[in-house]
Amino acid sequence: MADGFARRGFLKAASLTAATPLLSVTGREAMAAPQTLASSGLLPFGLSEVALTEGVFSRKRDLVLAYARGYDVNRLLQVFRANAGLDTLGAIAPGGWEGLDGEANGNLRGHFTGHFLSMLAQAYGSTGDPVYLEKIRTMLGAFVECRAALRRDPQVLSVPGKSGRAAEQVRGSYQYIDLPAEPLPAMFTLTAWVRPSHDANWARIFDFGNDNTRYLYLAARNGSGVPRFAITTNGPGGEQGIDGTAPLPLREWSHVAVTIAGTTGTLYVNGVQVGTNTAMSLNPAALGSLAHHWLGRSHFGGDPVFAGAFDDVNLFSRALSADEITASLKGDLSSYAFDETTGGTFADASGRGRHATLRRTWGGPSHPGFLAAYPETQFITLETMTRPDYQVVWAPYYTAHKILKGLVDAYRNTQDVRALDLADGLCDWMFSRLSKLSAEVRQRMWGIFSSGEYGGIVEAIVDLHAITGKHLELARLFDLDSLITACAENRDVLEGLHANQHIPIFTGLLRLYEATGEQRYWLAARNFWGMVVPPRMFSIGGTSTGEFWKARNVVAGGLSDTSAETCCAHNMLKLSRQLFLHEQSPKYFDYYERALYNQILGSKQDRADSELPLMTYFVDLTPGGIRDFTPKQGTTCCEGTGMESATKYQDSVYFRAADDSRLYVNLYSPSVLKWKGVTVTQTTGFPVEQGTTLRITGRARFDLSLRVPAWARQFTVTVNGVPQHVNALPGTYVTLSRSWRNGDVVRVRMPFGLRTERTPDQPLVQSLMYGPINLVARDARRELLELGLYGRAALSGDLAGNLQPVAGRPLHFRLGELTLAPFFEGTEDAYHSYFRRAEPKIAFAGVDSGVANPVRADGSTFLDEVWVAAPFSSRSVFLDRVTAVARRWVGEGLMSVADHDRVIRTARNAPMR
Repeated sequence: MADGFARRGFLKAASLTAATPLLSVTGREAMAAPQTLASSGLLPFGLSEVALTEGVFSRKRDLVLAYARGYDVNRLLQVFRANAGLDTLGAIAPGGWEGLDGEANGNLRGHFTGHFLSMLAQAYGSTGDPVYLEKIRTMLGAFVECRAALRRDPQVLSVPGKSGRAAEQVRGSYQYIDLPAEPLPAMFTLTAWVRPSHDANWARIFDFGNDNTRYLYLAARNGSGVPRFAITTNGPGGEQGIDGTAPLPLREWSHVAVTIAGTTGTLYVNGVQVGTNTAMSLNPAALGSLAHHWLGRSHFGGDPVFAGAFDDVNLFSRALSADEITASLKGDLSSYAFDETTGGTFADASGRGRHATLRRTWGGPSHPGFLAAYPETQFITLETMTRPDYQVVWAPYYTAHKILKGLVDAYRNTQDVRALDLADGLCDWMFSRLSKLSAEVRQRMWGIFSSGEYGGIVEAIVDLHAITGKHLELARLFDLDSLITACAENRDVLEGLHANQHIPIFTGLLRLYEATGEQRYWLAARNFWGMVVPPRMFSIGGTSTGEFWKARNVVAGGLSDTSAETCCAHNMLKLSRQLFLHEQSPKYFDYYERALYNQILGSKQDRADSELPLMTYFVDLTPGGIRDFTPKQGTTCCEGTGMESATKYQDSVYFRAADDSRLYVNLYSPSVLKWKGVTVTQTTGFPVEQGTTLRITGRARFDLSLRVPAWARQFTVTVNGVPQHVNALPGTYVTLSRSWRNGDVVRVRMPFGLRTERTPDQPLVQSLMYGPINLVARDARRELLELGLYGRAALSGDLAGNLQPVAGRPLHFRLGELTLAPFFEGTEDAYHSYFRRAEPKIAFAGVDSGVANPVRADGSTFLDEVWVAAPFSSRSVFLDRVTAVARRWVGEGLMSVADHDRVIRTARNAPMR
């Protein structure tokens, strides 16, 4: 949006109907944000200190709380337990980004679990409901077990076998069984009972070889989904193989066997010969000495590890007959019953002492403190990457941030020391890695798109530092110097950058500023905010197109079906909130209100679901767009931040001076605040009600600062029914200073007006705002709708005269043939958030002059120039404006004298109010 926003703020912008663009501490009872070094004496309240009451926020929140209450957290823990080689308790991971089969092979798994833990912590901090506490405890207990398991050599997961016990290899554990390698005889048989648990092609039952050139293997499924045996001394092109005829059934025991005798190889399944090759010139002895004899692992790094169970694996130095295949014979080369219930070694019953060992493909054990749902290899590989490739590495430090934040939130709200220990260990682990890297390597890492994304990890680290006094040095290791320097110097370098990779960097910089006092962090964060709001802001408060930023002031050019990634709005709210702690400028909460009441509320669908949070990822801002509330199986970053947003709606309604001398009311939301011995009860139906009431219970002296929204044409205040003489300019605060007594009542009235907001790059493309609410047209047409609105504008500039309220449906209107509704309603109706302004005739208060509305070369019209001066204090001031503009347009040759006279006459006769 235009630079006028920055010059004049929301104050003037809100009044221009011609469409000027706008834009714990510990324990539940003390769940407040950490006090800060440089917070200008202003502090937020904890979630337990502010309770939401009935309203639009509580209704949206309750949908998320119901989802949180019912969802089985063991499903989220499945990938952590699998990675650690632990029993997954039969749980099925939710999929999407939170599973092995998700996008980029699940390289982001674990992130959504961190979001979920934060949601539970905030839900418990807000409500005290033990249901959430129990889920938190389950998650923390599992994390402790997983971290311990990752620190030791893998241990057998013993399960019931075909006979006796068997060894289960959990999918995602990256575990396999390593047999002692030795030259194989020319005559050969391998038999095994296997129970596959996944249908991945090319997972090996066994693979004996050196590399991907010399080997012999048996795959549970080849590219066609059937078993395959092959032997080669010259890689895949030289394979001599045998293929089966049918897939091995999942989660059922199958007996498989391969024999080689002379030039004949035979493949058996459940004692039945399913394939043979009588022209084999290779036998195992021809391979010579082989480096590896593996059960479950392939010599091809891209092949999956076998997921399932092994029982009774036997190797023979002869080719068994068909009758012997299913007999209970012990192999003379090696024989493994897998009856072990502990440890990681499997006894060889052949008498040759060739005991097998359980191993991980990525080595191990992990380093102290490591906790993730995938191996350390994601972090290690990032250190040598020079270009983005999320198929290889997808934001491991971003995922670490979500887990760390969840742990810190859990500790603040429950005081469970396990959460603190896990968070502390994870930070120690990160420091042990990052501190050994050169500054050049770190700068390269943090600059890589997606792979080097680290989210708000610095904020979480400094939050932990506020509790423990540790890890500040770690936080500084994430400095992306090129970005910090540019923004501190107020150089806009955002074009082409991935928006949500960079927004949370600045919340971290503010926390670093608070902890260190270093000015460049503060300057970078403050200047960055101004590069987004309003130059890259949509009317709903969101930013980004296809996750990336376009050039400054390109807004209409950024309208797409992948606009306004919801994570961006979530993090911009956090940044605005933090900036307000240092600089009590109303602009931060004018933006906060916009993004909260529009994009964030509108990101949650208005229905319950036990399996999905039902949150938007992108927002479709194209004509006739429809919101997608179920992207990627419900486990994206935006659904995660959406869950967090919904369980902390109350965290920014009020702020207090550190000395308790002042209370800021920044949002008009039904809520109850308990503070310094008084209770402040805010009762309102806002935004349906255009005002609010605050009741004081108790006695205390403090200044009460009420935000006057930039859009508010009027803002009146009474105390106990007595009007207060306040200078309530839009985009400011009014302050009431008094000794408050029990029963005092403050009433605020702020009538909404209808205005339009232009996009800076295409001024005729505009949006409708009613007070703080973006009104959308419910319409399925796929082209921009054309609207004319000036003809019924009031002296104040209010365009609401064009609207006809829909009976029984608050904030719903008729505008001609169109139905308008608030964006925050989470429906799947087609809608238009933007339209094209069309004012063909000059008319005032419904009176048509008969004169065409002339247009300048830049697209601005006569009526634009008239109404840009609104509000008009009187009818005479309005007439003076019309006359002055008409004379100017005549002088410029844009209007005839006759048309001038008709326009002036119409303005004089119009019933302007």
